Amino acid sequence: MERLSPLDAAFLAIEDEDPHASLAIASLAIAAGPAPSQEEFAAAVTAGLPRIPRYRQKVRRVPLDLGAPAWVDDDAFDLTAHVRRLSVPAPHDEAALSELVALLMAERLDRERPLWQLCVLEGLPDGRWAVLSKVHHCLADGISAAGVQQLLFAGTAPSAPAAAAEPDPGALRLLKSALGDLVTGPFSQLGAVAGSLWHPRALARRVTDIAHGLATLAEALMPVAPSSLGGPISGPRGYAVSSVPLADVAAVAAAFDVTVNDVLLAAVTGGFREILMRRGEEPAPDSVRTLVPVSVRLGGDAVGNEVSLLLPLLPVDLPDPAQRLVRVHRHLRACKTGKEATAGKFVVATAARGPFAPAAWALRAALRLPQHNVVTVTTNVPGPAEPLAMAGREVLALYPYVPIALRLRTGVAMLTYRDRVFVGVTADAGLAADAQVLADSVVSGVAALTAAATSSSSAATRPAGSGSNRRSVPNPNRT
Repeated sequence: MERLSPLDAAFLAIEDEDPHASLAIASLAIAAGPAPSQEEFAAAVTAGLPRIPRYRQKVRRVPLDLGAPAWVDDDAFDLTAHVRRLSVPAPHDEAALSELVALLMAERLDRERPLWQLCVLEGLPDGRWAVLSKVHHCLADGISAAGVQQLLFAGTAPSAPAAAAEPDPGALRLLKSALGDLVTGPFSQLGAVAGSLWHPRALARRVTDIAHGLATLAEALMPVAPSSLGGPISGPRGYAVSSVPLADVAAVAAAFDVTVNDVLLAAVTGGFREILMRRGEEPAPDSVRTLVPVSVRLGGDAVGNEVSLLLPLLPVDLPDPAQRLVRVHRHLRACKTGKEATAGKFVVATAARGPFAPAAWALRAALRLPQHNVVTVTTNVPGPAEPLAMAGREVLALYPYVPIALRLRTGVAMLTYRDRVFVGVTADAGLAADAQVLADSVVSGVAALTAAATSSSSAATRPAGSGSNRRSVPNPNRT
């Protein structure tokens, strides 16, 4: 039987330890009308299910955490438990839709069933409708979740029908299997270790990178300056959305010689600065550290989590948007050259090779301690460049949703789809009113950076001495 990785299982553990957390990620697809009937939509989902066997499996825990949880077939699978249909309340606008999404995402998925749900949301203007695709983080990360959605609504018949479900193995068989893994597990790693010894130079370089990365991560785990942005999570959620043309973001990135991700993160930084200033708080250089997931996926399955992380500080102390962009670029570059992602990947891989129980017990103990190192999570996922369709209707917009937990009171998710970057912001109750500020900060931040790039370009081409407003484009690669 296939088991969850330590990282997959960690998302279950976080949910277990935080009563206010719901560790599901999601996408909100806005589609052209008219909305399909429930029967038509269910038929489209049924046609796509054979492409995603995991959607017919549920999680079974091993007694006493003596082994990693296992994926087992749901021999009583019922599609009606996974497809809901609701109407967006009056006035049927974007705000009402966002409020409904926040309520739905606060509900935990039923662990006795496969951990996904599709909610058809009717009643949007111009005959449009939406689908909230909700999946537990233990089943997929942002990139794999986007891939799963494409598979589910591929529009072509699968090559083979779904395999018949295997019966539930039961707790005793799960326990026997886990005990067997405890005996054979260490020996299964000898081949990998022996293989690495044949390449001493590569091994030495790998060890050096990991040591460097662990040292960088240790520095990044220093507590941040206290602010209202961090703190315990409560029950209610806020959710807000926005979007910006991808071409505008790419143009700014080219003008400043940085990455698209740098531009988006710098724009979000401006939003956090605005929130702090509105609250009368000092936006100090160490006020906001964010967790930035980094994909280490090399292909293979379209499910599971294959991510590491970066932990940069966001320069909320800087009032100038261009200066913030340069500083964000330098911070991210320092995280990358410091091998933070390599170290994170090593920690996860090490946990996967050792006995599950000690790692699980240690994680649960750590989760009971309040963390004061990270304030928010910001993720940018490359989505499909080609148009998607659901039940034959074109998807017009695709907004992401990222969960919050562990005193991270806000989460900012960005997803590229076709020619736009779609933004979804999750916020705890105390910051719910600021969710739209963060969502709008991506739009206003990109606009401000576009203006700065245009102004700098015009000044650079103006003859010397033609005016006092000349300003050069800062080169983030120059120290």
